[in-house]
Amino acid sequence: MRRFRQRMELVGMDGFSDYRSYLEAEPREVAALFDTILINVTGFFRDSATWELVAHDVIPRILREAGAEREIRVWSAGCATGEEAFTVAILFAEAVGMDTFRERVKIYATDLDEDALREARAAAYPESKVEDVPEELRERYFQSQDGQLVFRSDVRRAVIFGRNDLLQDPPISRVDLLVSRNTLMYFGPLAQTRILSNFHFALNDSGFLVLGPAEALTSRASLFVPYDLKRRVFVPNPAASSERPARGRAYAAAEPLSGERPLEDAAFQQAPMAEIIVDAAGNIAFLNQPARTLFGLRTSDIGRPLQDLEVSYRPLELRSVIEQAYGESRTISISEVDWMYDEGRTRYLDIQVAPLHSHGGEVLGVAASFIDVTGARALKDELEEKRRQLETAYEELQSTVEELETTNEELQSANEELETTNEELQSTNEELETINEELQSTNEELEAMNDELRERTDEALTSNAHLGAILASIPQIVVVVDSKLRVTAWSANAADLWGLRADEAAGEHVLDLEIGVPMHALRDPIRVALAGEQPEPVELSGHDRRGNALACSISFAPLTNHVGSVTGAVLIMAAERV
Repeated sequence: MRRFRQRMELVGMDGFSDYRSYLEAEPREVAALFDTILINVTGFFRDSATWELVAHDVIPRILREAGAEREIRVWSAGCATGEEAFTVAILFAEAVGMDTFRERVKIYATDLDEDALREARAAAYPESKVEDVPEELRERYFQSQDGQLVFRSDVRRAVIFGRNDLLQDPPISRVDLLVSRNTLMYFGPLAQTRILSNFHFALNDSGFLVLGPAEALTSRASLFVPYDLKRRVFVPNPAASSERPARGRAYAAAEPLSGERPLEDAAFQQAPMAEIIVDAAGNIAFLNQPARTLFGLRTSDIGRPLQDLEVSYRPLELRSVIEQAYGESRTISISEVDWMYDEGRTRYLDIQVAPLHSHGGEVLGVAASFIDVTGARALKDELEEKRRQLETAYEELQSTVEELETTNEELQSANEELETTNEELQSTNEELETINEELQSTNEELEAMNDELRERTDEALTSNAHLGAILASIPQIVVVVDSKLRVTAWSANAADLWGLRADEAAGEHVLDLEIGVPMHALRDPIRVALAGEQPEPVELSGHDRRGNALACSISFAPLTNHVGSVTGAVLIMAAERV
């Protein structure tokens, strides 16, 4: 709700009904809302204590169970931008060595957010995101490139990124280590139950499940038991039943081929393409000879679940294509799937997955056909290369002709350019002379302004000295205040009588001065003077700075400017000792 309201505030929507209408009218807002809801918060070696347990305890146990040859499979569910998947890769590479890692370890990293997966596949991170990687490992597994740190490419190839909806898509099977940190906490209890069932199905009996520090197995807890509860590491409960995860619908088992149709059986077995028939329950129903040769399968594999065989995920994730064929009730075709096999050689396959129906329309299973188009792809690539070479040769010939034509034009224009350059130089010289004259004129104006400013400064100094002399010559005490009753002038007699210098009195509120007479009694007369009227003189008693008693008579007059406006008041004081 918080993230929904965040988007609503950004687009200026007050209610949910208005926001729904806005979503229907603005498809781009749907993508923005989706990115806001998906919280891709991750990091390398996040919660270091958990990764220390994985490195020093979990991985050694997995290696002992796998023996010296079995492939090690890891699933990072909710991988976001890939930091945790690469963390697992670093730990396994450190544990088994680089050569063994490349041969035996496969890490499947999945997420629902395509933008996050795109960043993960790039494997390039700013330095701030790699700070938590120990310096020794950082130097070994990262290279600086264009201001970013890029994960080591040969280790990166062992990490396979793909989109997977934990609630809808089948899980990855035969997993030794399943890392799903801070993903379950965004699902409700029912969704967690389904996801944990899928996780239990995906893990080997000796596998490990690593969750985030904020997650607890409140749902379907019987499927797992704690291995290290503090660090949220769990193992499958051997007493729990290994339930197959739901696939969304149940399909009837495929009908077996009749042994009384040898011609059809022979045609299927000797077809020029590899074909695999999978029944509605997800088990291998039939394999022809090309399929057994191509994928190294055996007749004994018939009846086994497809997900237990390597062909289910290599050369492509076959189970998701089968689900798509079921869901859309049509043949799904994928062209030129590249498949690296046998010491790095690549084979290209056209793959078709077609649903099989009975006469009554009942779904029996699917037929997966694999057509080897490696030779055609090689011819296509060679033809494309020849075409590019021909186009390049033609372009080079055409370019040569054009260069000959342009060379003649360039020679003809060179003389014109030289003449033009001479005229431009002459014009530039004239412009420089004009600029010099303008600079001289500007300098003269600045000098005149400087002289005028100096004269006005002298006049101001003379006026200030004259005013000071006048104030010093008047025998009475003269005090001038502005419209806010702040002192602007304080005569020398005032300073001598009360001991307050002019610079100390300047800017002070006249009624706040403590000079030996009750100044607060002057408030009303001063305000009358500020109103432009002539108030009556005021008689006050007090004492001077030496403590002598005084009788002080104070007169008031408005202070006006050159246009007749009252800007302050003048106080003239006559003081006598008593």
